[in-house]
Amino acid sequence: MDWSPNAAAVGAILGWLAGWWVPALIRLVPEPDSAMAGEGEQLKELYVDIAADRGLAWQTAIAGGFATGLIGGSVGWGLLLVLVPLVPVGVALAVIDWHTRLLPRVIVLPATGYVLMACSLLSLLDGETNNLSRGIFGLLLARGTFWLMWRVHAAGMGFGDVRLAGLVGFVLGYLGWGPFLLGIYSSFLLLGVPGLSYAVIRRDRGFLRVAVPFGPFMLIGAVLGLVFGQTLTRLLGN
Repeated sequence: MDWSPNAAAVGAILGWLAGWWVPALIRLVPEPDSAMAGEGEQLKELYVDIAADRGLAWQTAIAGGFATGLIGGSVGWGLLLVLVPLVPVGVALAVIDWHTRLLPRVIVLPATGYVLMACSLLSLLDGETNNLSRGIFGLLLARGTFWLMWRVHAAGMGFGDVRLAGLVGFVLGYLGWGPFLLGIYSSFLLLGVPGLSYAVIRRDRGFLRVAVPFGPFMLIGAVLGLVFGQTLTRLLGN
């Protein structure tokens, strides 16, 4: 894996600074029409209450700096500048989904539109359209796969996951099929392996039926794909 220490350092600083604004972003998200979340009757936690957590800002700053530093060191300057604004967005989505099992489209859809335009411009400047075509195909493939899973088992997955899969699929596909495969597949492993292990150790099959927000695991998987996916691409090429 080629590593760019300068891009990693700058990315860590930018991600850390942007991470401080995640609570403000969460506070601005409008509440959904329904106050109910998921399958149960429990009232959804308000976004303003989530943002008011005293320790949230420094936690999201650390997460943003760590993720952006890893991404910057792995992808280099060009794509780093495109992805920097997406990191605090991803952190905010992970926090929101973890607390509410919702992924607001008012965040996901504009972020998807932004990265499509930014990567289109980057491809024009580089004179390389293969990355863009692969990214669009990755978006369609990931979104279509998650849409199918949502249709088959809607109780275990929300449509917000389908939207987020499109965003993640485009970014990973733009970088290569190695990042795409590793990023998407690792998200399922990150969710499934600990849950299955816990159920086996506790001998509690009911735990496997507990609804768990998938967004945070998808986003962590995306970071893994961005960081280690190029290595997988080279292995696949050999």
